[in-house]
Amino acid sequence: MRTPFRTTIVGTLATLFLGMVFVSSASAQCGFPSIAGTIQPQSQGEPERRRTEDLGVADTGGSDHGIVGFWKFKFVLPDGTVIDNGFVQWHSDGTEITNSSRPPATGNFCMGVWERSERSSYELNHFALGWDPSGNLIGPVQLRAHVAVNHKADHYEGTFTADQYDLSGNLLGHVAGTVTATRITVDTPIGDVL
Repeated sequence: MRTPFRTTIVGTLATLFLGMVFVSSASAQCGFPSIAGTIQPQSQGEPERRRTEDLGVADTGGSDHGIVGFWKFKFVLPDGTVIDNGFVQWHSDGTEITNSSRPPATGNFCMGVWERSERSSYELNHFALGWDPSGNLIGPVQLRAHVAVNHKADHYEGTFTADQYDLSGNLLGHVAGTVTATRITVDTPIGDVL
């Protein structure tokens, strides 16, 4: 009897990750698809680019512009299974929000807080709500990550753990793996985020 329960928990955790934070980019949408084709771009010349310090990006010295910004991420288990990917925004006020590539009904948005732990390293404490396939609330998921931004500030990688709790705070499951992300800029083409 314990094996089916464990399989259900592992399956639920995988579904949660796929549905919250961190496989199909077609599922992740912002905006209004029904009017997207009716908006015509208007050329107004090259937009003025803002410096990173104008955007509140923490200057940590050298070429490191910190974690603040917009990223395309991927969460991978030790066996190579990608359990989630999507978009994440790290804000200069120490908050973070993730848009998973999972269907919205699974709770594809979740939030966290972060702080710098070393020169180019950051700690994330992230929470999401876990739902079963029938739409019943299981309880909170706590995701913790430790990531390091590379010297060009265009990539980060690190490790994560995620724990699924029931509504009484009992631990139902635990997974761990690696996370990687690539910075998205105003020049990033669509092919780089697919």
